[in-house]
Amino acid sequence: MKLISTLALTILIASAAQSQIVKIDSTTHWKKNLNFGINLNQASFSSNWKAGGVNSIGLNTLFNYKANYKKDVHSWDNEIDLLFGFVNNEGQGYRKTLDRIYLDTKYGRDINDKWGLFSSLSFTSQFTKGYKYNDDDTKDLISDIFAPAFITSAWGVEYHPVDYFKVRLAPFAPRFTIVKDPTRFITTVSPTPYGVEPPDETRVEVLAFQMLAEFNKDIAENINLKWRYVMFANYETLEGKKIDHRLDLNLTAKVNKFINVGLGGILLYDYDQDTSVQLSQLMTIGFAYTFKNFEEKK
Repeated sequence: MKLISTLALTILIASAAQSQIVKIDSTTHWKKNLNFGINLNQASFSSNWKAGGVNSIGLNTLFNYKANYKKDVHSWDNEIDLLFGFVNNEGQGYRKTLDRIYLDTKYGRDINDKWGLFSSLSFTSQFTKGYKYNDDDTKDLISDIFAPAFITSAWGVEYHPVDYFKVRLAPFAPRFTIVKDPTRFITTVSPTPYGVEPPDETRVEVLAFQMLAEFNKDIAENINLKWRYVMFANYETLEGKKIDHRLDLNLTAKVNKFINVGLGGILLYDYDQDTSVQLSQLMTIGFAYTFKNFEEKK
């Protein structure tokens, strides 16, 4: 019954709209691009299923919206990038598989056709509590909404040789790290959760450098590669092991009008979180919807 209801919901969503809509608007200086995806997975077994298995249901969703303004030498780029997913295994309850909030806004002024000055403001956090699950079926709280959250203001130069690739170099990039009620995490994270020393809930790094590089292009017919790399370095504690690195990588293939297959991963190194590299990987198949008011350059 669960399988039938899940399949019916998937078909209903897919039939509700076309997977990609392009309505070119040549009268505006705005380029708008919306991507929405929902992926469902479900499994159930009869009580006498001899091969074994666990009844489960999972859901992954993504929402990405970009609104970029360009007129003469001035530009204003805005992005909302949201991810959330969970799996419910019988006997274990709901557990997160994805959780990310990313907001970015940037004003730029071109120096020439490849270089420009910019000022940006970005915010990163998550929607809900995160837990570490132990072998004895207990769990430890290790993160939450606004625990941590990062607000970064970056000022510098941008190199944009083509539409699908850009690099921001910001020699001045103050960052605020927010950890709401950090005493919750002292025993499970560190004495200074995410670099914030209780009872303070905020850490301010004024003298810092940030580099951001982005790539987003159809590398073959119906195959898109998107990645974003961010490096952050505090001048006051500058040494190799204390430089933060984050790489988000997504490869998406369009199977047909309604179905996309995606493979993504995150590589994160943040000395204030963990002295080792953190890795996350996810493969999805499901419905995807895209709307844009411009045609991509080939």
